[in-house]
Amino acid sequence: MSRERALAALDAAGLVYRVVEHGPVSSLAEAAAARGVEPADVIKTLVVRRGDDDYLLVLVPGDRTISWPKLRALLGVSRLSMPDAGAAKEATGYERGTITPFGALRAWPVIADERMRGRTVTLGGGAHGVAFLVEADAVVPALQAILADVTDPEPTTPNG
Repeated sequence: MSRERALAALDAAGLVYRVVEHGPVSSLAEAAAARGVEPADVIKTLVVRRGDDDYLLVLVPGDRTISWPKLRALLGVSRLSMPDAGAAKEATGYERGTITPFGALRAWPVIADERMRGRTVTLGGGAHGVAFLVEADAVVPALQAILADVTDPEPTTPNG
């Protein structure tokens, strides 16, 4: 199962973590409450496509969104895209909403937003309603991630 693959990868990396299991959530606020963390500490693992069979994983705080200009500049490329759900699952072995950088089918490069530094965060756990609570400062070196400013605040909407 996907959850077991993720757990095995966390263990192999020597990380100290806690598994957090919760029921279905329909928003960032619900996910944060269910996991006992702030919305910024719910880290989204987003799959980004650079080219044919060439992906990377971007770790994005829950209250932020990828800054495409910053990410393109960091990578020195002019085009990036988000794959559809099927391609993301094929690249990682995980369904959207469960994707974690740990135990992906291939060891894609990882970029972590610098705002994770010094925080206790949650990452997808490879299955719906499962997350891992872990120190971001341990995750970044374990994944050999590049730590950089690659996000912008989520746009706000009226009445929201």
